[in-house]
Amino acid sequence: MNKGNAIQPGDMIGVVAPASPVKEEEVLKAKEALEAAGYKVLLGETCFTTYGGYLAGDAKMRAQEIHEMFMNDEVDAILCLRGGYGTPQLLNLLDYEVIASNPKLFIGYSDITALHIAFRQYANLATVHGPMASAFPTLDSYSRECLLHVMTTTDPLGEIKNPPQEEIKVLVEGTATGEIVGGNLSLIANTLGTPYEIDTKDKILFLEDVREAPYNVDRMLTQLALAGKFSEAAGIVLGTWEECVPKDEEKSFSVEDLFREIIAPFAKPTIYNLQIGHSDINIAIPFGVKANLDATNQKLTIVENVAK
Repeated sequence: MNKGNAIQPGDMIGVVAPASPVKEEEVLKAKEALEAAGYKVLLGETCFTTYGGYLAGDAKMRAQEIHEMFMNDEVDAILCLRGGYGTPQLLNLLDYEVIASNPKLFIGYSDITALHIAFRQYANLATVHGPMASAFPTLDSYSRECLLHVMTTTDPLGEIKNPPQEEIKVLVEGTATGEIVGGNLSLIANTLGTPYEIDTKDKILFLEDVREAPYNVDRMLTQLALAGKFSEAAGIVLGTWEECVPKDEEKSFSVEDLFREIIAPFAKPTIYNLQIGHSDINIAIPFGVKANLDATNQKLTIVENVAK
């Protein structure tokens, strides 16, 4: 597995916008917050551009900037500005040899899921599912500490723990070992039937989503089930599902009902309510590294790190 180097204060973080744009003042606030944490910051051109209203530059521009950040010897880690929409457009434009030959910490979540999958499967790169630059100025202390820990240590990360007020819950008891893969459910469902379809064989599959009505979550979980993604997985970890509630308070399954209806029958060790995703707390975890899942005792333990 290719791994980037752990970073320390004084190192350079390159910020890219591979998906949607943000306002310029938010970009500058993000830069100030990262600098206040002790890092140098190189802002990519995409951080200041928009294309079609919902993209941070055209696809070729966004892909080329990713190449440039990986090839830039002064850049020690790459942090995505935000998610939104747009990363699937880049998958056929990226040079995965460039990425594999210049491994660096790569951090993001949500729409960045498509890049996590492609980097893992085509560049053999371990990556970080975690908060992005635009959130850094207002990031809560727990999430901030978790992110900085993942970025700055080469030691095994150990047990991933929720803050005390949030309980990790058991869906299916049992234990499993494997690499962690996954991310946002919507993006993962969108990879199916493409060359970038997620590989879950013998993996621990992580899923989260936001603002999807239960019937949409049902549709996508069913799609993954039909594609064999649950049957092939060694274990399953479910993060947060913010605002995934019925519209207009209609009578409906909850997402927890759907976990029991669709995922539990596969009898894979499964936990849920780990505070990873679009919630106020967003714990950073590595993808592409080995972990032990002890669902019976509500424990996910990372036995190596994403950084070398």
